[in-house]
Amino acid sequence: MSEQTMVPPARTGEVVAVCRTHEVLPDAGTVGSTGIDKRPVPGPQQVGALGMEGDTIRDTVNHGGVDKALYAYGQDAALLWEERLGVPVPLGGFGENLRLAGIDVDGAVVGERWQVGEPGVGPVLEVSEPRTPCQTFARFVHATIGESDATARWVKQFTQVGLVGSYLRVETGGLVAAGDAVEVLSTPAHGVSVSAWFTGERAPGAPERAAALLGAESAGQLRLAEDLRVSAEAVVARAEGPTAAR
Repeated sequence: MSEQTMVPPARTGEVVAVCRTHEVLPDAGTVGSTGIDKRPVPGPQQVGALGMEGDTIRDTVNHGGVDKALYAYGQDAALLWEERLGVPVPLGGFGENLRLAGIDVDGAVVGERWQVGEPGVGPVLEVSEPRTPCQTFARFVHATIGESDATARWVKQFTQVGLVGSYLRVETGGLVAAGDAVEVLSTPAHGVSVSAWFTGERAPGAPERAAALLGAESAGQLRLAEDLRVSAEAVVARAEGPTAAR
């Protein structure tokens, strides 16, 4: 077995809901509108290199593209938020395309590959990077869940909890529907999870995590999302200090 990629014992989950933009909403941000209002849609939905057919991305600078084709959020994480907020988090309520159960979305290793549905029919997806919460997300939560002490300073709260979900790259397109199985096909040996990177970019061990990600890419084991690569390079440069400029 290659040391580059670990193939773990079968780990499977399930697609709870497939969500796409229900309505483009006005937004106070620089773009002026947002497609974050995702809601469940019935039946199989086509997924390609740039995401789900019929979905809408308005802020194409910070969202969408090959490295952020789909956004997944875990059912267990959503239930935790329901406990904290005291209200339901509706399917699609965090702007996710896929609500998944049984798969640790936040604990997934960067570069992990998932088969959704039947091979040859459903897509093969690759975990690319964590979601970074923004003020558009905060405004959407306030509008849909409500403004309260529980949702105050939402971006900071969401960041501190660290259950931010994962963006996904589409390796092979296909059809996805609620009820589809999700199977982990392979996990890169570098071991850096989405959550570990997001919550620990400036914590002890960050340079080692950054070096592991950059090393894995250099060895041809994965392709990092551009903004994650830039962040990892910055972490390494800070750790090296003045000697990096010599």
